[in-house]
Amino acid sequence: MRLLAFATLLAAPLALRAQVDTTPCASCVEWNAPQRPFRIHGDSWYVGTRGLSAILVTSPQGHVLLDGGLPESAARIAENVRALGFRMEDVRVILNSHAHYDHAGGLAALQRMSGATVAAHPWSAAVMRRGTTLPEDPQHGLDIPYPAVPTVRALADGETVRVGPLALTAHFTGGHTPGGTTWSWRACEKERCLDLVYADSQTPVSADGFLFTRNTRYPQALQDFARGHATLERLRCDVLLTPHPGFSELFERLAAREQGRADAFRDPSACRRLAADARQRLARRVATKRAATERAVPPATRPSAP
Repeated sequence: MRLLAFATLLAAPLALRAQVDTTPCASCVEWNAPQRPFRIHGDSWYVGTRGLSAILVTSPQGHVLLDGGLPESAARIAENVRALGFRMEDVRVILNSHAHYDHAGGLAALQRMSGATVAAHPWSAAVMRRGTTLPEDPQHGLDIPYPAVPTVRALADGETVRVGPLALTAHFTGGHTPGGTTWSWRACEKERCLDLVYADSQTPVSADGFLFTRNTRYPQALQDFARGHATLERLRCDVLLTPHPGFSELFERLAAREQGRADAFRDPSACRRLAADARQRLARRVATKRAATERAVPPATRPSAP
């Protein structure tokens, strides 16, 4: 969840609109604007709102839903699922990218509607059971509480969640939160199969006073970011999806497809570009904070290393 303005981090206007927020969620109305659902590829569908992604992966044996948006997004997501001809009661598992208000806020309601199992990174599972984030979160103190999810199954890194023929694999990609999770799966349309990646947020956003280079609350933050960047670079990735659709230019790609470009969603370099951009933004953030810290500390007391 983005709770502070950070226009300098983003160049794309849609991505900026999707991310800027101030307490208490000044962008929630815009994020929660309705969006008609559509097929991404094969059995994978977009059922989220205009500013917050939710992905439905379907099979005759049951469905998997990724992310729940805001608390008020749950009704829109359910409406989109039904508009496609599917039933919420057939959703067997609900997965999550990270446990902030704007991606986990609707999970409790969606679980009630479907009876599905909610499964997440162990840290995220602990947050969801509380309905509020933990001190290790770089944005702790800026968080907005949301309806707690009473039962959440904790996942292991690399675990594959299966529903009938569906197989979605969890890749722990922390940094934005300690529980960040990227999901990968394969979707087929007739004879054409593509590898889809739902990449968790990689933005180094934090509350004032949190330093990614030096902190005791989340000391492995930089290592988690580096691991996440490497994961995105190595994954087979034909179609990139992101919790905020602007980061993967989702609606621009949809418009291109509707204008006749059949393969508009396919971009095998998209995950690598996302990783490269995230790495650069993290480096800028670290350099900026380091310079600010050095300006604030007299030379005689300045530490020799960050």
